[in-house]
Amino acid sequence: MQTKTRPGTRKSQVKENGSSKTKTKADATAARTKSLTAKKPKVEKKPESLVERSTEESTPLLSTGMRLICTQDNLANHLDLVSHAVPSKPTHPVLGNVLLIAEQETQKVQLSVFDMSLGIQTSFDAKVQAPGELTIPVGLLSDIVGKLSAGDITLVNHTPLNTEDTKDNSQEKAEAGQNPVATLIATTGRYQVRGLPTEEFPAIPEVNSTQTIHVPVEGLKAGLKGTLFATTTDETKRILTGVHLKIHGDTLEFAATDGHRLAVISTALQGFKKNQRSEIEETLELTVPAKALVELDRILSSRTSVEPVQLSYDESQAIVEFRWGAQRLVSRCLSGAYPAYEELLKQDFKQQITLEKAPLIKALERIAVLADKKEKTVSIRLNSEAQQVSLSLFREFGNGKEEMTACINSDSDMSISFNIKYFLEGVKAIASSAIQMQLTQQDGPAILVPFGNKDKPNILMDAKYLLMPIFKE
Repeated sequence: MQTKTRPGTRKSQVKENGSSKTKTKADATAARTKSLTAKKPKVEKKPESLVERSTEESTPLLSTGMRLICTQDNLANHLDLVSHAVPSKPTHPVLGNVLLIAEQETQKVQLSVFDMSLGIQTSFDAKVQAPGELTIPVGLLSDIVGKLSAGDITLVNHTPLNTEDTKDNSQEKAEAGQNPVATLIATTGRYQVRGLPTEEFPAIPEVNSTQTIHVPVEGLKAGLKGTLFATTTDETKRILTGVHLKIHGDTLEFAATDGHRLAVISTALQGFKKNQRSEIEETLELTVPAKALVELDRILSSRTSVEPVQLSYDESQAIVEFRWGAQRLVSRCLSGAYPAYEELLKQDFKQQITLEKAPLIKALERIAVLADKKEKTVSIRLNSEAQQVSLSLFREFGNGKEEMTACINSDSDMSISFNIKYFLEGVKAIASSAIQMQLTQQDGPAILVPFGNKDKPNILMDAKYLLMPIFKE
């Protein structure tokens, strides 16, 4: 991955022309000092503001760059959007930083983070008095800004760090002092944070795609909510750590499995834009890491907007991009073939059991108190004559049993067992007032589908949750 290169910042230029540049800067500084001391116009002394006092109390700075004013809540909210994507243990210090770019022409501030796999950008309005850029630790900056009082914050970018020990001119401190420093000035205090050269920050890749898919926000959120929980965290099954997206015609399908269960959500697309040179005839498929989609869901939940999300896929780089207003998320896709889950859904599910969702969740949560890592199997017994379903879990120290009224369409009574955690998560993920459980046979999989009133009837969506049974000896 190539890092950003900006004119006049290449290390080779600095190394070759370092002495001449130092001399030139010294001569220029002397000239400016001479002109300032030659004529000192009398200026009426005005009351000092907090910003002026803070600046005078600091040690002289070599150079001043960016300067902007923004509100505390605006900066804190946008830092929160990007900070979760930064790894706890970055492979390089700059990957734990946020790149902040202030643009005077547009009067906007852009924040970017990138860990070489996942990149997030967001921007917001600010009063940019002097343009510039810097990169500083996002965790530290977010913590400081989050605890500041509401109101305006002035952010200034300087070259050296203002430290208490200004008399220590050791070589190490002289070199470290050349790194940029962000100074935050608020109504109650003043903070300085040392950064790293912006040249070290890697550029988030651009997505070159021939098609852009417009996905309704509510449909995208519903698809993520209905599948993310079914992914695995086992890195040995890397392809299963993501959600598989399949785009065909005007339908976007989400699928996730950990090998024991399968969640599939289909939603209608709002629109589809194509490049004139490209005809979308074949199905487009990609697998996006769950981590990236968790951050996408966080962004979509940060505000309310009917604006659709633009999805673009670059097959040559295997990267996907989601754009929503001022936010942009770019992620590398997982390589490898996703399991052919469609065959599991084509089985003949002849038996149907319909239950009210809320009472079923309460009953499962009560029985789950008895479950642990050693024993987590809930047994479900059907009584078609009495139109009842019983849920039970037995342990050495005790047991629990719940009975519920149900609508059972089955030729015979039967009993089937599931992992109670997987069963409960599947029931909660179904967005309707009732749940229909479809069965093939006692040793076959079960499918949960929505039934009754949907939570969001305005969303064209189809959901299926397949669960493999547990066999007891």
